[in-house]
Amino acid sequence: MTFRVCFFKPANTLTPALQERYAANRTAVVRQLHHSESAPALSLDVTLVVNGIPTASAELKNTLTHQGVQEAMQQYRTDRNPSDLIFRARTVVHFAVDPHQVYMTTRLARDTTRFLPFNQGSGGAGHKGGAGNPTTAAGYATSYLWEQVWQRDAWLDLLGSFVHMSDIGGERVTLFPRYHQWHAVRSILAATLRDGAGTNRLIQHSAGSGKSNTIAWTAHRLSRLHGGDDTPIFDKVVVITDRVVLDRQLQDTVAGLEHTPGTIVRVDKNSAQLRDALSGHAARIVVTTLQKFPVVAELAADVVGSRFAVLVDEAHSSTSGEAMKKLQEVLSAAEIAAIPPEDLGDPAVDEGVDLGTDVIAHSAAARRAQQNLTYIAFTATPKPKTLNTFGTKIPGAAGERDTYEPFHLYSMRQAIEECFILDVLASYTTFTTYFKLVSTAPDDPEVPVDKARAEMARFISLHPTNLRAKAEIIVEHFRGKTRGKINGHAKAMVVTRSRLHAVRYKQEIDAYIREKGYDVGPRPLHALVAFSGTLDHQGVTYAEATMNGFKEGELPSRFATDEHHLLVVAEKYQTGFDQPLLHTMYVDKKLANVKAVQTLSRLNRTHPGKTDTFVLDFANTVEEIQDAFAPFFETASTLAVDPNDAYTMQHTLMAAHILDPDEMDIAVRALLSGQASQQKVVYAQLGRAVERFVARDDHDQQAFRDTLTSYVRAYTFLAQVMTWTDRDLERLYLFGKALLTQLPHAETDPMPLVSDQVELTHLRTALTAEEENAALSEGDDTPGDPLPGAGKGGQDPLVDKLSALVERLNDKFGVGTTDADKVWFEQQRLEIEADDELRVVALHNSRDAFDLVLRERVPHHVANRQAENGKMFDLFFNQPRFQQLVLEYLSETYDTFRGDTTA
Repeated sequence: MTFRVCFFKPANTLTPALQERYAANRTAVVRQLHHSESAPALSLDVTLVVNGIPTASAELKNTLTHQGVQEAMQQYRTDRNPSDLIFRARTVVHFAVDPHQVYMTTRLARDTTRFLPFNQGSGGAGHKGGAGNPTTAAGYATSYLWEQVWQRDAWLDLLGSFVHMSDIGGERVTLFPRYHQWHAVRSILAATLRDGAGTNRLIQHSAGSGKSNTIAWTAHRLSRLHGGDDTPIFDKVVVITDRVVLDRQLQDTVAGLEHTPGTIVRVDKNSAQLRDALSGHAARIVVTTLQKFPVVAELAADVVGSRFAVLVDEAHSSTSGEAMKKLQEVLSAAEIAAIPPEDLGDPAVDEGVDLGTDVIAHSAAARRAQQNLTYIAFTATPKPKTLNTFGTKIPGAAGERDTYEPFHLYSMRQAIEECFILDVLASYTTFTTYFKLVSTAPDDPEVPVDKARAEMARFISLHPTNLRAKAEIIVEHFRGKTRGKINGHAKAMVVTRSRLHAVRYKQEIDAYIREKGYDVGPRPLHALVAFSGTLDHQGVTYAEATMNGFKEGELPSRFATDEHHLLVVAEKYQTGFDQPLLHTMYVDKKLANVKAVQTLSRLNRTHPGKTDTFVLDFANTVEEIQDAFAPFFETASTLAVDPNDAYTMQHTLMAAHILDPDEMDIAVRALLSGQASQQKVVYAQLGRAVERFVARDDHDQQAFRDTLTSYVRAYTFLAQVMTWTDRDLERLYLFGKALLTQLPHAETDPMPLVSDQVELTHLRTALTAEEENAALSEGDDTPGDPLPGAGKGGQDPLVDKLSALVERLNDKFGVGTTDADKVWFEQQRLEIEADDELRVVALHNSRDAFDLVLRERVPHHVANRQAENGKMFDLFFNQPRFQQLVLEYLSETYDTFRGDTTA
């Protein structure tokens, strides 16, 4: 026998009996409810009752009488018995309320009860602002709680569609939405009911916003959403991610909400699952990766339904690529076939295009925005291209360009101020490496300035002395400042600029740990490394698994244990890696824009005992990092893209007379045929274009290559935001993409290998900003540009003499260096050679006698430079093997002293 204590609102009005049952629900607000069997005299200020069952409680405070939400929360912690029936098995949430703020909890646990903010944000729900609530002329800043959330229909909807039980860490807990989650979902539903299918929306919700739950609630509500005609607005809801490894948390969250068996399909095995889910009638929500769609593109005609909501997790510019085109081919087959010829551009009309036979026109049509698809994209860091594709258009004032903004916002600023994430800029330390080089090239060749500068920077960054010094700083800082954090469980990440840097850093860190004896004892220190694939360097092959001693897939779980403490990475685990024990990051890589935010945000996760974070940066200034964070701190916006950029680049490319329209047509038709036998046709047409390309001079070749590269990168994005389809632009994209793989590189003289042409003579790594509070107080509202510099070809590279470039670098990075700042061994040699007493000994005694005196004098010289070389000082006096190595090296000064006399 089934006994229902509440009837929730049906999705449509087709069954009057369900409407009547919903209307029969009795809701009430009870004041001063005496609730406790353990203390009958106690009462709750407010209790929300549905059909006689208490569903929520609230304690109300008045700040005019010097009581606020803090006192309300304390009352719950001290005066409310969690064992009472009303708290143990009836109410799902408890509110602490005063005229300015609201907090809530779903579980009372005496002193350990954790309350979360349930506020709109200082700028209003979904808008720019920080913690708190906006003031209102109507009176109470918290009136939204009873006017919106506690309103009868809204409260019943919240209980029926949002509240559910979930297993977290082996414990059964009640999930109740935070205010921004509830408001975002309801705003999406209201806008969809108003506008119907075909309108895209971007949700900018910060890390720490509970995005997986918001996506799950949105998917469930959209799958049941009916229009005024009582028909579903969407036939299916597809939740996608562009990550190859599907987000397990997202899958589990979506499937964890109450649903009819079979209506939610998690595609976590193979493309056959996706095929069956899309071609069957049962599945209403499909959770999959973006990469599965190309495999089932040929099944477009078998898809059940015509209108789809596509929820994109972690949306960014890659959603304008070929995989998104395949998704649209699968979900919009009928709409693509129905596009009239006049929408394909004038050239297509002149040719009498038939989408059924013209594969190029069909390819172009599949790329454009489709009215049967509604994209709802979620990200914390929307790039300008992402905003143009999914954002809300804001018309510009007279003479100004339109802009795009998020549909709904929960900002990084609000998440930090509400303590859902930590501010990674609050403690920022920077070091600067000062150095001097000398050119040893006998002929002083001319070199491309930019390439040579980058190569010299790489040479310096990989120099053993440089890596050794930084490894010391990292290890000693971790031992002295980080290891004791988070109750002794804190971990750190070392971010490097390449796989080779990661390998060398791991080797230097391990060597330093061994030399100091930090790898043994009661609390041994160990490092891991993470990079993709294998690296061949100087005849040795390196791989993550062999360097760590276990399989690559085991790294996240191994790093989570107390056995490992430092993780050296190169383009891996810098995004999407959720390890709350990460406290410190050592950065030796240039970071900018979204990459800086995503990388440093690995530290922002909260954890019991974690009260702060720390960044030590060898490569960036505080100001550079602040500039990177500013556009995403509050709200992101971008200028509307100008589709004419595509035509500008097309005109430039065709005017070069390297491309022939007929050859392009033949090649692209062969490409789109998908037949291996047609490859020879493709190569034949590409070969003709290559012949014309190589006949041009170097300048024209570079200009053409640069423009074609810009066009190929921009087109897939532009095609999604254009309201029309141009067959010729599609043809140029497909042919150009293939042609770029065949164009020979310019035959210029190879740049001399920098490591063979320059020598590092001085090196000093100096502290430039110590634990600086770089936290932002406001963001940067300047709209971004989705295609900066679009259509502009490359410029001739600057060249200069190697010696001149070395001199300019020394002027910039050698400030304050002296002979005493030479790399350490050379530094000590200078000291010894300046010792007149040792010179006398060398001139009048044997080498054995000289070595005896040298052994006595070297510690004196090392000690004299203790202030500048404290770490090397410690190594010399604490490691006998190292001391012996130094003495053997400095013994060569005997020959120097005697050679000076005989010269």
